[in-house]
Amino acid sequence: MDFSIKSITPEKQRTGCVVVGVYQSGKLSPSAKAVDMAAKGYIGDILKRGDLDAAAGATLLLHKVPNVVSDRVLLVGLGREGEMTERQFRDAARGALRALNETQAADAAAMLLEAPVAGCDSGWKAEQIALVARELAYRFDRFKGKPDTKRRSLRKLILGHGGQGSDLAAERGLKRGLALADGLALAKDLGNTPPNVCTPTYLAEQAKALAKEHGLKCQVLNQAEMEKLGMGSLLSVSRGSRQPPKLIVLQYTGTDRKKKPVALVGKGVTFDTGGISIKPAAEMDEMKYDMSGAGSVLGTLKTAALLELPINIVGIIPTVENMPDGNATRPGDIVKSMAGITIEILNTDAEGRLILCDALTYAERFEPVAVVDIATLTGACVIALGHIASGLFANNDALAEQLIAAGNYTGDRAWRMPAWEDYGDALKSNFSDLANVGGRAGGSITAACFLARFAEKYPWAHLDVAGTAWKSGKDKGSTGRPVPLLVRYLIERAGSR
Repeated sequence: MDFSIKSITPEKQRTGCVVVGVYQSGKLSPSAKAVDMAAKGYIGDILKRGDLDAAAGATLLLHKVPNVVSDRVLLVGLGREGEMTERQFRDAARGALRALNETQAADAAAMLLEAPVAGCDSGWKAEQIALVARELAYRFDRFKGKPDTKRRSLRKLILGHGGQGSDLAAERGLKRGLALADGLALAKDLGNTPPNVCTPTYLAEQAKALAKEHGLKCQVLNQAEMEKLGMGSLLSVSRGSRQPPKLIVLQYTGTDRKKKPVALVGKGVTFDTGGISIKPAAEMDEMKYDMSGAGSVLGTLKTAALLELPINIVGIIPTVENMPDGNATRPGDIVKSMAGITIEILNTDAEGRLILCDALTYAERFEPVAVVDIATLTGACVIALGHIASGLFANNDALAEQLIAAGNYTGDRAWRMPAWEDYGDALKSNFSDLANVGGRAGGSITAACFLARFAEKYPWAHLDVAGTAWKSGKDKGSTGRPVPLLVRYLIERAGSR
């Protein structure tokens, strides 16, 4: 779909459909009022009949509106006047775009930028509209024998504004939204790809392709190279699999090479059976999403490159498959991490922290200004926060606040949880420096405390996305989260608007 931003007069716009807003009080938005005046009260008469309650996202499609050039007029509900929230704006955009997709209109003009949202400018609104449009258009059908061939007729969308000249904020917002949508699509595609295809080697190939496309530096470490580095913790997870482990390192240079980078570390378990501590069979297929942290790092780097952000970024992806066989790591085994810390593995299904800890140690060589790791780490986080917010843990208050603000801006929200040393006591072992689990109580917190032991040399944050990285049920599929949060954090960090 092609997007553009123009100053238009809605009643005179020659298009397949013009979208205008209506409030629950019956009051018309400026563009709806202009259409109603041209139509000599036609819109107002229809609203008096009660066919549209105007809750945010509700729609009513009209044909052949008198004295209006457009073939159709779509009324979209904006909720209560003066009370529109960010979520309600997204609902309004989603409702309008879904209704447009059900028409045969090839092009449309949407006057949604004029809807006031407290604290949000036209750039934010244009970004959200682009994201919603691309979200509704997203399909993953490459493995279907008969892919969905139903073509949506809408090919062009004008984001209209009533002012004179251009809206530079909206233009920048549209660019951000489209770049972010591309990054999200990459993260979703990787997450949705079946695990017999999306192996550690496949992820490495995708990283190399991304590097070639956008001029990034890519290095992929193999098992022998990781053994030389002493990554015994990471390698313990892959022992039961025939798929060789990889450590993917991607470097994006958006500013002076001498400036220290932000490091993003993404968990890349391409399939997680739990190993010897095997998972229940029900819904185990969803463990293909256990590489969602890795996917989010690749998606974020793609967006950063498309936006040419003036910031240096290092993406580090430890990727393995966790399988049971005669060579698999056993509960009770003790391994040594790259940091020299010995770990008693009490549960082989707590494998994410075992690969991340060596990646966090590896990140030290880049002298990062901040490190954010992203992982579908614990079921306990799903119990704590459900599927709305990602869990956030940090050893640095400023970094935590920046990530929370980025999540609030994008709607990809995170909630900070404690990572106090008191919780770390549960990880004590009689036989090693550290145990890899601390019992059921506070499971997401003790997992974060485990990682914190390997992140003491830099500002660090951990995002547990076990509840937010994918959806189950009829809408099953990757969400691409937390790519929006990470991209916004990098935009703010780079001082780029």
